[in-house]
Amino acid sequence: MIPVIETIFLRQMASGDRLFLQVYKFIGAHSGKKVYIQSNLHGAEIAGNAVIHQLIEFLLSLNDTDLVGEIWLVPVCNPMGTNERSHSFSPGRFCVYEAKDWNRIFWDYEKEADDLVAFTKSQLQINQEVVRQNYLTIIQQELTKILEKINSPSSVPYTERFRYQLQSLSLDANYLIDLHSSTNQGLNYLYYFPHQEVSAKYFLFDFGILLDKYDGDAFDEAFIKPWLALEACFKSLGREIKFDVEAWTLELGTGMQMNPDSVTKGVQSVKNYLAQKGILLTSDLNLKPKSQEMIFAVSSKRKKYYAIAGGMIQSRVELGTVVKAGDRLYQILSFNKASKLPTVIDICAEQNGFVYEISTNQAVNQGEFVLGILQ
Repeated sequence: MIPVIETIFLRQMASGDRLFLQVYKFIGAHSGKKVYIQSNLHGAEIAGNAVIHQLIEFLLSLNDTDLVGEIWLVPVCNPMGTNERSHSFSPGRFCVYEAKDWNRIFWDYEKEADDLVAFTKSQLQINQEVVRQNYLTIIQQELTKILEKINSPSSVPYTERFRYQLQSLSLDANYLIDLHSSTNQGLNYLYYFPHQEVSAKYFLFDFGILLDKYDGDAFDEAFIKPWLALEACFKSLGREIKFDVEAWTLELGTGMQMNPDSVTKGVQSVKNYLAQKGILLTSDLNLKPKSQEMIFAVSSKRKKYYAIAGGMIQSRVELGTVVKAGDRLYQILSFNKASKLPTVIDICAEQNGFVYEISTNQAVNQGEFVLGILQ
C-alpha cells in the first residue's frame, strides 16, 4: 500500500529558511474511520518518531484491502521544538519566544460552545452519525474563522498558527494518538479519558492514567472535550449517546532516547489498538486478548517530589519500584557555605505507590523535580 505524502508549509524563519510538516496518508480500499497519529510535539520526546517509521514500513507491506478507513501519520510534528538545543541537551518543551508549553496551547471549542444545549435539543431525534457530522461541521466552521485571523494583516503569534495546522489535520479523526515520552526518565504508559478503560486495554500497556482533571489546552484534551461535553448534554436531556471518538497520549519511556523497548511497545500497542478497532484486517499481528491486564490510576493521585534542599541525588529507588509510606526514596547530598560539613538528607515516601518517573539530572537546586509516584 502506497501512501499519499503531503508536505505542508509551517513557518518561515528570519534567515529565509522554511519549516514544513509531512503527512503520510494511508487510505484503505474500504471507507471507514480516520486515525490520526503524531509524534515529537515536545522536542526531546523522540521515540514516537521511530514508532511512526515502523508503522509506515508495516503499512507499506499491506494491501489496501487490509485497511478499513485511513491512517494519517505525522512524525516530527514540531520542528521548532525538535531542533532546539542547549549544549548537549534537547529541551524543546516550550516555545521560548512566547514562554508556553508546546502541549498547552491548543484551541478547545468546548470553551466557546455557548449554544450546546440548543444544538443538542435540535438533534435529539437524529441518527448518531448524522449528529456527529453536524457537530463536526460547526467545529470546523469555527476553526476556519481562526484561519481568517491568521491571514489578516495583524496575524497571530506563532503558537496559534502552529496549533491551527495540527488541529486542522486531526479535527475530523475518530481516533487520535499523540506519541510522547517523559521529559525525564519514565515508564511506558498511557493517558486516557473517562469511560475508555475497555479501549485502553487494547494498547497492551501495563499502566494507564485516567485524566480526571484537565483544562483542554493539551492536544488530546482539546480534541476530545467537545465530544465529551456533547455526550453529557445529551444525557442531561434523557438520551444516552456515545460517539466513536477517542483520544490517547502514549508515554514511551525516556526523553532524548530512542529506547528499543519503548519503540517496540509503541508499535505493538498501536497495531493492536487499530486491529481491535477494525481498522486493520491483516491476520499476522499476533493479537493479544482483549482482556489484557492493566493497572489503572488517576492523574490527580500523582505525587511529585521536589528537592527540599539543593545538592546531589544519591541512593534513589529505580523506575517501577513499588514503595510504601515511610520507605526511603532517595538521599540528598547537601553542601553548604556555612563552614559546616556536608549533610545527607533522607527523603521518604508520603504514601504507597510506584515510581513512574525520575529526573535525568541528579544534581538539583532546591525546589527542582526528583521523582513522581502514582498511587
